[in-house]
Amino acid sequence: MSLPEQLQQQEGDQTLTPLPEYRSILVAADASDHSNQGVKMAALLGQTWQSKITGAHVYAAKLHDVRFRQMEGGLPEQYKEETELERQRDIHDELITKGLSVITDSYLDGAEATCTDAGLEYIRRSLEGKNYREMVRETNCGKYDLLVMGSLGLGAVEGSRIGTVCERVVRRTDIDTLIIKEAKRDLTEGPIVVAVDGSSRGYAGLLSAFAIHKAQGTPVHVISAYDPYYHYVAFNRIAEVLSEEAGKVFRFKEQEELHESIIDEGLAKIYDGHLHVARSIAADYSVEITTELLDGKAHDAIEKYVLKHNASLLVIGKLGIHADDELDIGGNAENLLRNVPCGILISQSHFTPQIDIVAEATTTWTHQAEERMKKIPSFAQGMAKMAILRYAQERGHTVITEGIVREATDALCPVKPGAMSAEGTGSKQSAAVVDHTQPYDPDWSDEAEQLLATIRDQSMRNNLRRRAEKKARQEKSNTVECNHLQAFMSVPKQAVSEAEKTLDTTNAIPPSYQWSEEALAKLERVPEGGIRDMARAAAESIAAESAIRNIDGEFFGSILDTFKSGSEQVSETLEWSDSARQGIAKAPAMVRGMLIREIETFARDRGVSQVDESTVAEVKQRWGDSGTFHQGTADPRAYSPIEHSDAITDSSPDLIWNSEALARLNQVPEGFMRESCRRRIESFAQQQGLERIDLALVKQQLQSAYDVMESVVKNGKGKCPLGHGS
Repeated sequence: MSLPEQLQQQEGDQTLTPLPEYRSILVAADASDHSNQGVKMAALLGQTWQSKITGAHVYAAKLHDVRFRQMEGGLPEQYKEETELERQRDIHDELITKGLSVITDSYLDGAEATCTDAGLEYIRRSLEGKNYREMVRETNCGKYDLLVMGSLGLGAVEGSRIGTVCERVVRRTDIDTLIIKEAKRDLTEGPIVVAVDGSSRGYAGLLSAFAIHKAQGTPVHVISAYDPYYHYVAFNRIAEVLSEEAGKVFRFKEQEELHESIIDEGLAKIYDGHLHVARSIAADYSVEITTELLDGKAHDAIEKYVLKHNASLLVIGKLGIHADDELDIGGNAENLLRNVPCGILISQSHFTPQIDIVAEATTTWTHQAEERMKKIPSFAQGMAKMAILRYAQERGHTVITEGIVREATDALCPVKPGAMSAEGTGSKQSAAVVDHTQPYDPDWSDEAEQLLATIRDQSMRNNLRRRAEKKARQEKSNTVECNHLQAFMSVPKQAVSEAEKTLDTTNAIPPSYQWSEEALAKLERVPEGGIRDMARAAAESIAAESAIRNIDGEFFGSILDTFKSGSEQVSETLEWSDSARQGIAKAPAMVRGMLIREIETFARDRGVSQVDESTVAEVKQRWGDSGTFHQGTADPRAYSPIEHSDAITDSSPDLIWNSEALARLNQVPEGFMRESCRRRIESFAQQQGLERIDLALVKQQLQSAYDVMESVVKNGKGKCPLGHGS
């Protein structure tokens, strides 16, 4: 039985649908890192169901033949004689045919070895022709339940997010498709995030996630996202261009009030209903899930959730609840395919939950009820119908009357659909029920205005202004604050690490920073690559800690001085060979001390008393594999025994610094860093009700400040200082 058949629920059937089993898996193989990880994940899933794995590679011998003939005009004269030209053609044809065949076999050999080690049956498929076309033809031939392929192939360059072959294939496949986007991370590291929107493909994806959970124990999060902000933006833009006469014809004010009410109240309840159904399905299969209702542009809200929870796999239907017959892929699925950093399983199977089947099969509608449904805006009719069916079923109704429609819609939103009746009495009725008739012109805080000004694109700035105002309005705030705007600003394209979670930064959207020309000039002088990324991230993290938006030359210079002064104080404590020293000789002085300490810590952990070339190479390899520079708990930046005779100034008169505390503070590089640390220490002392500042307190607060800088490097915001793994 094929997977779609497994998931097809028959009307009135009360038995529990079996969870999907991917028993025949097709994997695209080209020996790229993403492809190799795809083979590994196909084997891992295959072991659950003892699946048959088919490895496929497409080569284009005919394409090379055409290209050779096109280039014949540029051959040297001695090759243009007819007999010689024919001989060259034969040689080229033989080399290409045999060469590409050998290469294809080599790609498939690697996949076979992985599957054999997993104890799975393996089949080879060498395909000739246009890459995406042949892969689609093979995928849709009816033999397979799942296609696995890497998002990027051997042609990937820096900045690539998804390859053209992958994107073309995904658009055309008829079966579930798993795209590998992290070449070094298993899908089972979790959690699995499933996005549902009430569509049968979304619910089928939920069952797929349950199947993986049952096999691997990976936690499952289920989310549903709706956008209550779009119509606020749209209606405000319409108001700017619509004439007074056109507004009367369009009945603009009534339309705006109705949409506002339906979206604010109705959509939230409908999408929360999808989560209710998901919880019901999870209970049927004895699976514990975490659910959350998200607001915002759907794909953007989902992407932010994936990043926040460091998901290893996102599951989403290829087409959503609003899809029409001509679509090949839904807008949310398309955007998430490109943008999420984790693997993505795109569901093409169908599953209709029992609660919806029963509601649809056992319920009829009166003519009056059907007529009343037509008064609901067309964009919401499909969702409203399902919500009303569920409402009726929960209350034991088998016939939906006009009264039930009215009850259900009143429960979903405060505005009655009758408010838009042909008689035109709706404006009075809706005005009596809803406060959306009241004008809303909120103030903006200075901080929010400054944050908005960092968005360079004017059209995007105008759009986000309206969205932020809508969010403030939902929270009944008369002032737009930074948090209202930050909800719609972009987040880094990287997973949030566990260490960053301990710093309580997961819920905050990183603000934008203004770098002065002097600061940027200093940044440009930092070696390009991991070191520069680390320095920039450190500056912005410390700026966030200090509530600073503008990074000037003095501020950034003090941070560089901190790196440099700490690094310079580190000396070798183990014996180093000349070749080992040569291995880090190209590292900038500002981080060389950190490298020495890290490598020696690694050596001690392994009981090695001498650092040689192999030790350095092994540490470099670890950095390269992880893509991050791991530091020990003792960060050389925390050691800055540089004596300064000048004492601090502008200290709080209510606090007394003892000589040891003052001496330790004066070891911090002079300027902004020292002043910032002083303010931090005194603020903490005042919060604790202290009158004296001693050495222990200073050390504690300085270490806390240094930990912020350390986390920048340690948790993946800065990469290997030697450029490995980047």
